[in-house]
Amino acid sequence: MTNDDLGHETARRGRPPGTTTRALEVIAMHLFTTQGYEQTTIDHIAADAGISRRTFFRYYDSKASVLWGAFDSEVDEIRTLLARTSSDLALMDAVREAVVAANHYRAEDVSELRARMTLIASVPELAASAAVRYDAWERAVIEFVAARTGQPVDSLYPLAVGRATLAVCRAAYERWATVADADLTVYLDAALRSLSAGFTNPEVDAEPTPCKR
Repeated sequence: MTNDDLGHETARRGRPPGTTTRALEVIAMHLFTTQGYEQTTIDHIAADAGISRRTFFRYYDSKASVLWGAFDSEVDEIRTLLARTSSDLALMDAVREAVVAANHYRAEDVSELRARMTLIASVPELAASAAVRYDAWERAVIEFVAARTGQPVDSLYPLAVGRATLAVCRAAYERWATVADADLTVYLDAALRSLSAGFTNPEVDAEPTPCKR
C-alpha cells in the first residue's frame, strides 16, 4: 500500500471527503500555534485533514502558502474589481471601492488574524513570504493606476499611489486588529478616504465609527 493509499484510507475512516482550502488553513493554523511552525510538516497537516501529501499539493504549493491563501485570493479579486471599474469613477474612489469590496474580515475574525500576525512576525520563512505577498498587492494597484493615467508602471505617480495605498491599508489592519470592534472594511474605508483627502479633513481623519453587522 502506498502513502497515497494510506492517506485515502485515513480519509475514509476519519474525516468526510471534500477538504477545502479553508479547512486546511484552519488545521495548519492549529498545528502551527500548538506545536510550532518549524515542527509542523506538510505530512502532519495532510494527516490531520485526512488527505494524502499529494492531495495537499493540489491546494497549496508549500507549507507557508497555507497562511496566505485568502490573501492571494484578495489580490486576485482586487485586480478583477479594478479591471471592471468605470472610467467615470475617480481614481482613488475606484481603488477604495475595490479594496473594501475584496475584504471580508469581521470583528470575530480578529483572534485568528492576531495569531497569524504573530506567526508571520516570528518565523523568518513567513516574514519573507509576507514581503512577496505585499509586493503583489501593491503591484495590483500600481498597474491599475498606470493604465488609468497612461503612465509607465515604474513611474513616480503609480508607485506613489500603490505604496501609499498599501501603507494606509496596513495601518487600518493594525488598528482593527487592536480594537476589534467592527469589520475590517470600516477601517479600510476610513483610512482610504483619509488618503484621498490628503489627511487634511478632520472629519475624514477621525477614528471610524463602528458599524457592526
